[in-house]
Amino acid sequence: MQHIFKQGTNSEKPVLLLLHGTGGNEHDILSLADIVDSDASVLSVRGNVLENGMPRFFKRLAEGIFDEEDLIFHTNELNAFLDKAAAEYKFDRQNIVAIGYSNGANIAASLLFHFKDALKGAILHHPMVPRRGIILPDLTGIQVFIAAGTNDPICPKQESVELQQLLEDANASVGVQWVSTGHQLTMAEVEAAKQWYEQRYS
Repeated sequence: MQHIFKQGTNSEKPVLLLLHGTGGNEHDILSLADIVDSDASVLSVRGNVLENGMPRFFKRLAEGIFDEEDLIFHTNELNAFLDKAAAEYKFDRQNIVAIGYSNGANIAASLLFHFKDALKGAILHHPMVPRRGIILPDLTGIQVFIAAGTNDPICPKQESVELQQLLEDANASVGVQWVSTGHQLTMAEVEAAKQWYEQRYS
């Protein structure tokens, strides 16, 4: 997978896994990592799927309707890539915190839904429920932050409410920040994510 790895100044900090939204790339949200934790190492990944020329992490059948088979395939692909990246760049595979926006948040949530130890934590900006009707792994000790818009036309409020419930039912610790905006990524929610992160990982 095309990616950028940036070695941090503090190897004890989590490696920040950056996952962009539709049409983004591995350069798109590097600034988020600088805001959340400028000392941490960064692994920023580009999605392997193209939709009308726009990179994504998995296919969708329509807006808000995921291609579940493709989602599962690329979730497995990303998890395997993290194994390889940890070996190549010599970081702790058990110490990864994802920061995802929109489609990137959805693939990060899918990692949590499918793998017990894929992530130590996740910051999910405007995520949806990746899959329904499956039993999640035990996520005890996993910390998740959800930032969601009350007026988000792409990700209805109920999606984030349901995602929080499913993760908490699997024993994850979940914090939610509601913003009164739409689907765009706002500085207010990035600052809220930073505060959440610092309380847990600093």
